[in-house]
Amino acid sequence: MTDTPIPDVRRRRGLLKAALAWLLEIDRPIPERTPDELAAEVERNYPWNFTVNLLDGAFFWFGSAFISSSTILSLFLSKLTTNPLAFGVLAVITQAGWYIPQLLTANISEQLPRKKAVVVNLGFLTERLPVALLVPTAWVAGQSPLAGALLLLGIYGWHSLGAGVLAVSWQDLIARTFPVNRRGRLLGLTQFLGAGMGTLGALVSTWLLERFAFPTNFVYTFAIAAVFVTISWGFLALTREPVQRVTAPRRSNREYLATLPEVVRGDVNLRHFLLARALLALGGMSVGFVTVSAVSRWQIPDATAGLYTFAWLIGQTFGNLALGFLADRRGHKLNLEIAAALGLTAFMLAWLAPNPTWYFAVFALNGIISGALFVSGILMVLEMCDPARRPTYTGIANTAVGVVGVAAPLLGAALAEVDYRLLFAVSALAYLVGFAVFRWWVREPRTSPPQLPLS
Repeated sequence: MTDTPIPDVRRRRGLLKAALAWLLEIDRPIPERTPDELAAEVERNYPWNFTVNLLDGAFFWFGSAFISSSTILSLFLSKLTTNPLAFGVLAVITQAGWYIPQLLTANISEQLPRKKAVVVNLGFLTERLPVALLVPTAWVAGQSPLAGALLLLGIYGWHSLGAGVLAVSWQDLIARTFPVNRRGRLLGLTQFLGAGMGTLGALVSTWLLERFAFPTNFVYTFAIAAVFVTISWGFLALTREPVQRVTAPRRSNREYLATLPEVVRGDVNLRHFLLARALLALGGMSVGFVTVSAVSRWQIPDATAGLYTFAWLIGQTFGNLALGFLADRRGHKLNLEIAAALGLTAFMLAWLAPNPTWYFAVFALNGIISGALFVSGILMVLEMCDPARRPTYTGIANTAVGVVGVAAPLLGAALAEVDYRLLFAVSALAYLVGFAVFRWWVREPRTSPPQLPLS
C-alpha cells in the first residue's frame, strides 16, 4: 500500500486539470456570433492572418533546415554511433511523429472552442521547447557519445510527437481562419518561401559544420534552429482566431474511437480518398532509394548527389507556388491527380533510365509531388465534412496515411534487395492505380456537399 493519502492524489490531479484548462483557455467566455458575423470577421482579419501565418511558415522552415532529420541529425548521430538501429529509430520518429498521434488527439480537439490555444500555448511546450534542448544535447555528446545519442532520439521524438499532437488543431485553425478558396495559396506560398529559406539554411549549416569542430559546430547549428523556430512561434501567436462554439458531444476516448469505423463506413467518398492517399504513400516508397540506385548503377560522385537535391528543391519550390493557386481555383482533387500522374512519370523514368542524367527529372518531379501532397493532402480532407467533424476526418486521414508511410519504406527496402528497377516499377504501378482512384472514384468536395456528421 502507498503512504500517500488519497486526497493528496486527487488534489494533484485537480491542479493538473486546472493548469491544462488554463493552458487551453477552456474557461474563457465564447462570444456569441452568427455565421454571417463569423464570416465577416474572417474576411476582416484575412490580410493580417495571411501575413503572420506566412511569416510563421517561412521562419519555421528556415529553422527546420538546421535540424533536418535526413541530413543534419543523421550526420550528428553518425558522430556518436554506427548502430543501424539508432538510424532506424530516427527514421521512424520522423515519419510517425507527425501522423500517428493525430487520430488520438482528434476527440479532444473536436471539443475545444479555441484551437489557437492548443497550437500556441501547448505547442510551445511540446514542439518548440525541445528544439532549444538540442543545444545542450550537442555539448553532452562531446562528453559522452552514448548519452548524446539517447538524448537526441528522446528530444527529437518529443519534438516530432509534439508536432503530431498539435497537427489536428493547427489544421482546424487554418480552416477556421482562411476562406476555403484561399487556403491553397497560403500553404503554397509558405512552402515556396520555406523552400527558398530552407536552401539558404542548408548553405549556412554546411558552412558552420565545416568551419567549427565537433561538437561546437552542432551547438551553433542547433542554436540557430531554436532561435528561428521561436521567432516562427511568435508570428503564429499573432493569429486572430474566429473563436466558435463547438457542438461535439463529450465522450471518452474509448467511446470516440468506437465511433470511427461507422464514420468511415458511412462516407464512401472518405473511403475512396483514404484508398487513393494510401496508394500515393505506397508509391512514395521508392523516394529514399533513388540516390542509392544511381550510386549502385553508375557510381555517381558526391557532387551529382548534391545536384539531385537542388533539382528536388527547384521542383518543390515552383510546384508549391503553382499548385497552391491552382488548388484555390480548381480544388485539391485535381492537384492530387497531378501528383499521382507525376509519380507515375517519375518512376517510369527511374525504371527505364539509361544514364544518371534522367534522375534530375525524377528528383524535380518528386519535389513537385511533395508540394502537392503537403498542400492538397492536408487541405482536401478539410472540405470533405461538416466543419464540426474536421478534427475527426483529419485524424483518420493523416493517421491512416502515416501508417502506410511508415510501412512503405520497409517494403521498398525488400524490393530494392531484389532489384531497384523492380522497386521503381511497383511504385509507378501504385501511382497509376492511385491516379485512377482519384480520377474516377473520389468526388470533388466543392461540387459534392459533405455528408452530415454521424453522432
